[in-house]
Amino acid sequence: MRIILASKSKVRKKILEDNNIPCEVIPSNVDEDQAKESLIAEGANPLLISKNLAELKSIKVSKKNPEKIVLGADSVIDLDNELISKPKSRAEGLKILEKLNGKKHKLISSVCISKNGSMIWHHSDTSNLTMKLLDKTDLEAYLSKIDNEKLFAYGVYQIEANGKALFEDISGDKNSIMGLPVTKIKEYLKNI
Repeated sequence: MRIILASKSKVRKKILEDNNIPCEVIPSNVDEDQAKESLIAEGANPLLISKNLAELKSIKVSKKNPEKIVLGADSVIDLDNELISKPKSRAEGLKILEKLNGKKHKLISSVCISKNGSMIWHHSDTSNLTMKLLDKTDLEAYLSKIDNEKLFAYGVYQIEANGKALFEDISGDKNSIMGLPVTKIKEYLKNI
């Protein structure tokens, strides 16, 4: 079964391909910042924000591609119920790393599958990560190794690359941490 991935994430596409799930990429181009602001104004917590963004992306692409199975996904960082978003600048990236420095936080990865413009399945997976306590020089050195495209697309740490070195403890599914709880997706797709 070929699905549509409503994301331009190369990492998510690779996870699907590595798990023998053929996909076509059609980015949703949802304005995530506007959606987050609206959800935060309504009092949504990071889990609900992640779920809603995945659903919004999936449904938007599904409406334009009826009869197709569309997968939307979103990942957010939850630091004590505060949503931490992707940085928009290197200075903001450093502030985020300083905020996470030496602390435990959650990484929530949500997925939604839609067909004919309606959600037919969703799942959210939460991983726990504890960042090492590092000095500012180490944080700056780490950040300098990430190019702008990856920093602004994927956030301040990439577990699949050098990001593992930032953490003293990582508890959760590696694929979920990289943005796609593929085991649950495979289970669902097997039954439709």
